[in-house]
Amino acid sequence: MKFLKNNANVILLCLFEAFIGILLLVNPVGFTSAIIIAFGIAMAAAGLICIIGYFRTSAEEAALSGMLVKGLAMMIAGIFCMSQPKLLIAAFPLVTILYGIVILFAGLCKVQWTVDALRLKIGRWFLPALSALVSVVCSCVILSNPFVSTLALWMFVGISLIVEAVLDVVVLIFSRINMY
Repeated sequence: MKFLKNNANVILLCLFEAFIGILLLVNPVGFTSAIIIAFGIAMAAAGLICIIGYFRTSAEEAALSGMLVKGLAMMIAGIFCMSQPKLLIAAFPLVTILYGIVILFAGLCKVQWTVDALRLKIGRWFLPALSALVSVVCSCVILSNPFVSTLALWMFVGISLIVEAVLDVVVLIFSRINMY
């Protein structure tokens, strides 16, 4: 029980990552559209709050804050996201490249975790090494962008999220076993 309490954040993050991966496999375009629309609603709401805040502050403070411009820009961005999710999905290859860079960085962090485990003489160092290898390979595949369709890219991203989440939980469990 103490293990779950101490690692609840990591476990929840892995579960969330796997859940997103499953949703991407089931309906990638629908899921992505829903995320973009939800983001648009949040942006429009935040923009509205900024605009209201602008008019609720004194004229002097409002003139210096730039809240009206921020609010209007956020509202326009939010409305664009809500009304044009398919256009943003068309920009997916750029998002995929950014995702690949993030996965590569995570893989490099796992390489350090592996080296730290070796230096500290912690057994089963090969588990974080395997996780690092999967992350680096997945990022290389994503960054080389060999896929023709957006659907195939979403499926690959979904599968890589699920695999990484499972490996991270396995590494967490086995690293805990070695500490006791």
